[in-house]
Amino acid sequence: MKIDWTQMPTYNTIMAVAAGIGLLLMVALGRDLLRGRTDGLTGYALAFGVLGTILTTTGLHMTLTWPLAGQGFPFDNIIFGEPSLAFGVMLLAAALYLWKRGLALRESADLAEHVVAVARPVSWFAAAMGLACFGIAAAGWTYTLFAAPPQEPISGLLADYPLVEATFISGLYVLVGVGAVLLPFALVRPGGLAKVIGWCWGLSGLAFTLFGALNYFTHIGLIVNTM
Repeated sequence: MKIDWTQMPTYNTIMAVAAGIGLLLMVALGRDLLRGRTDGLTGYALAFGVLGTILTTTGLHMTLTWPLAGQGFPFDNIIFGEPSLAFGVMLLAAALYLWKRGLALRESADLAEHVVAVARPVSWFAAAMGLACFGIAAAGWTYTLFAAPPQEPISGLLADYPLVEATFISGLYVLVGVGAVLLPFALVRPGGLAKVIGWCWGLSGLAFTLFGALNYFTHIGLIVNTM
């Protein structure tokens, strides 16, 4: 198989790493706020700004470049571009708020009530994108969209079993989606729901980070093997 890589941008490597770390940091921030710890808000603002910029710029370009490539992968715009764009913009909004209003959080007499009032409106957009993640997961299972070609190192070893990688990636989208859909309700009753969100985003964030880092090798190998 030969691919004209000048016609097929592939940068979901850095998108996966940034999204994974973003999910992990969201869990860490939520844990700190539930414990009343606000001393690290400036650091979270900087981290969210970095990750949000990466995800917004790459997600926006991928979303607006339709189709992404003429090699049979136009659905990448929807699967990777749009969720990355949505998450990136939300991270940028969080970064701006924490940077500008972090002092107000630290001085708030009722930290939980303050956080709920600020986060509740945008949480409904997060929940809607969670439903979109369910749709992406269903498409991945139905059409086995995430199967790697045999020319790709490591991942390509499962090329004859496309449902394996489809199940893995779709499962990650389900975890992200569950956490996102539960977010508006967890803001009202944080207890058990917050723990479920933490596990969903923690596991999926770790998996996306490691998978994205692995893809720096596997995607380079795919490019070399198909040039």
